[in-house]
Formats: sequence, structure tokens, C-alpha cells
Amino acid sequence: MKHRLLLTLVGSVLLLALTAGTMSAAEQVMDFGKVPVKGMITMIDLGAKSCIPCKMMAPILEKMEKVYDGKAAIVFIDVRKNREQAKRFGIRTIPTQIFFDSDGKEIYRHAGFMAEKDIIAQFEKMGVESGEKTGV
Repeated sequence: MKHRLLLTLVGSVLLLALTAGTMSAAEQVMDFGKVPVKGMITMIDLGAKSCIPCKMMAPILEKMEKVYDGKAAIVFIDVRKNREQAKRFGIRTIPTQIFFDSDGKEIYRHAGFMAEKDIIAQFEKMGVESGEKTGV
């Protein structure tokens, strides 16, 4: 009995270690109750790591996280791993981007690939300046 318990425990730790390398720190500790981020303009990108347009957006989102650090929250939610969030936000197509004001009210929603220049334009409409040249 002790060996079975130990084997189960070792297997669980190994599985955790293997998945930890494939998930970002944000995904590992994501508290979806804190999304959208209170007191900060938030863009949520709901998609999946296996979706082609979502993969195309990944480097753009990484860049936007750096450009808008401290000014706006950029959050990616993989709806294939977190199906309840797709229901919560009424997602029918991926990727879908939702922009929220600092009070958590939805301001704008876009379905499909969203270009960097369009994300910047939406943030500017909401009064968020990047403070950096983005090369678009």
C-alpha cells in the first residue's frame, strides 16, 4: 500500500513538473476571478495554443505586454484548457479579444486575428498611450 501511494505521488510530481515547463507562469497561477484587472484597462485574448490565428497573435501579445506594462493588463486565456471562461465571456469564435475599462466594463469586442496596429488603436481610443514606438 505504501509503495502504491509513493508511486502515485511520484507520478503526480513528475506530471506537474512536465506540465510546468509547457505553461507560462501566468497560466499556472491565473485567478480568473481577477480578470478583468480591477483599476486597470484590460485586454483579454481568448483563444487556444493550437489555433493558427491564435498562434499568429502570440508574439503580438508578448510585445503588447511589454509596451503597455503598468498601463494596461494583457491577458491570454486558453479556452480549450479553461472552457468555463469561454462560457463566462460568451465566446463563439477564437481568437476573441475583449477590452475592458478600469471599472471592468466591456468597451470593445473583436473576433478573429487582431493586428498589432488595431490593438494599439483601440488602446489609444481608451486613453492608453504606449509611450514607445512599436514599429507599425
